[in-house]
Amino acid sequence: MGARPVIGICTAQERAKWSVWDQEALLLPRNYVRAVQGAGGVAVLLAPDEQLAEDPSEALDLLDGLLLAGGADIDPSSYGAEAHPETEAAPGGRDVFEIAMATGAIARDMPVLGICRGMQLINVACGGTLLQHLPEIQGHDEHRRVAGSFDGSDHDVEIVPGSLVGRVTREPRHVAKSHHHQGVDRVGDGLVVSARATVDGLPEAIEMPERAFVLGVQWHPEADPDSPVVGAFVHEAAQQTRRLQAPTHS
Repeated sequence: MGARPVIGICTAQERAKWSVWDQEALLLPRNYVRAVQGAGGVAVLLAPDEQLAEDPSEALDLLDGLLLAGGADIDPSSYGAEAHPETEAAPGGRDVFEIAMATGAIARDMPVLGICRGMQLINVACGGTLLQHLPEIQGHDEHRRVAGSFDGSDHDVEIVPGSLVGRVTREPRHVAKSHHHQGVDRVGDGLVVSARATVDGLPEAIEMPERAFVLGVQWHPEADPDSPVVGAFVHEAAQQTRRLQAPTHS
């Protein structure tokens, strides 16, 4: 058995309590790590880092794939907008760091998977914009039915035939676990929408056809044991690493 692919997962910086402590902490729901490990990868947590935001290559050189996780909203200043009253931007320089990491990973054709906020981050990194509060725009709460829970969160997304996400899920309509109040508005450069919510047509997946595996999904495959999305991403990271390490013959 070869070495497991190393998957970097970006973390949040939040106030947290544990044992006798109440401090700022770097957080990541365990489901992300469990999904990567279950697919055969090594999960490495990536903290916001000012130096890496300037030049992410030091970290990217150590990775086989980059996973952009869910979390708090992206600061609207990242895409030239004023903040909506319902927007709660992530603290700790997370946006700048993750945009740099995503941009660097895409440039070197490293497999990238963005989940929920991570999909929005890919879009912003490529020059796209976001809708800041969907209930106000769409007139319903179907994308985040119960705050802080995936209970009753399943909804259908229609997948574009022949797309990367279509090849991953192997179905024209996918049942997704959703928990978000923002979404993609203007699609970033080089990206295409490859799945939409059946309830309102909101983009539910974006991808970059010019790259081997750059995929953003607005839903949460890490919370669904039956989802093939994280497994396909880890598999692609392993395959790309093997191709790069394969000896060349003159």
